[in-house]
Amino acid sequence: MNSKIRIGIFGAAGYAGGELLRILLRHPHAAVNFAHSKSQAGKPLYAAHPDLMGDSAMSFTGDVPFIKGGPAGNLDVIFLCMGHGESRTFLAENQFEGVKVVDLSQDFRDGSDGFVYGLPELQRERIGQADYVANPGCFATAIELALLPLAKAGRLQADVHVSAVTGSTGAGQSLSATTHFSWRSGNISVYKAFTHQHLKEIKGSLRTLQPGFAANVRFIPYRGNFTRGILASCYTTCDLPLEEVQGLYTRYYAAHPFTHVSPVEVDIKQVLSTNKCLLHLEKHDDQLLVTSVIDNLTKGASGQAVQNMNLLFGLDEETGLKLKSVGF
Repeated sequence: MNSKIRIGIFGAAGYAGGELLRILLRHPHAAVNFAHSKSQAGKPLYAAHPDLMGDSAMSFTGDVPFIKGGPAGNLDVIFLCMGHGESRTFLAENQFEGVKVVDLSQDFRDGSDGFVYGLPELQRERIGQADYVANPGCFATAIELALLPLAKAGRLQADVHVSAVTGSTGAGQSLSATTHFSWRSGNISVYKAFTHQHLKEIKGSLRTLQPGFAANVRFIPYRGNFTRGILASCYTTCDLPLEEVQGLYTRYYAAHPFTHVSPVEVDIKQVLSTNKCLLHLEKHDDQLLVTSVIDNLTKGASGQAVQNMNLLFGLDEETGLKLKSVGF
């Protein structure tokens, strides 16, 4: 495209907002018009995101700059990086005409108010035709990508058991008893066993491809003693030979540039700071084990949000997202 996509970010001082800024400031077709934050208003971006020192002279704004004729009158898309429940209230109070919206909260993942669920590997064409996109949850992304090819083939016939661990950034930037260093370091714990809020969207996505799916997804989330990344191990009964299952996965993801089936075991460091999901398949007797790894802040949040923006504006979905992992 010839002109830049004009962007506003609300909630730009948090983890997801920081990742969006890091990606969009280097995106060849993006122009960040403003970064909104109530807590950091008037301060430079590097006050909240020290690694951005020297990358931008922009400061956070505390105003809602969308009054007609103001800065948001020149916007093409806004990203909402607010707490769960806040996006719905914000959009009810502030109307944006002719501006696309990518929401990173859970408020619209049920498809309400015209939002399309933004998992490109599930419904890329619908996203490309949408005006409003609800970015998937981080756990949901990792687990759905592990299971979608089975659902597409109608092969989810039994309960799915999932254990998944996430880094501390998955809990957001606000401190709590279970996020500060002295608690997390050298520690691990279960939380929201069988009740995690991402279960609803996981089941909904699987039923999009396999409407008759009626089994349980039994999900045990863990808090990890690291900062970012998700590893999810999913297993279920499957009567297909491993070679046939590998074929299902390879064919399903052949046209999706960020999800790859690995012939060897995968680990979190392979995907840190990238928009990739890596999957590894194993059979143990009649049980199929699928291991899925993503970065919760990129493919699980801001990277996927930019991938959705690319689709909204007819760009190659990899634009600005050919990111390298840390490696060591």
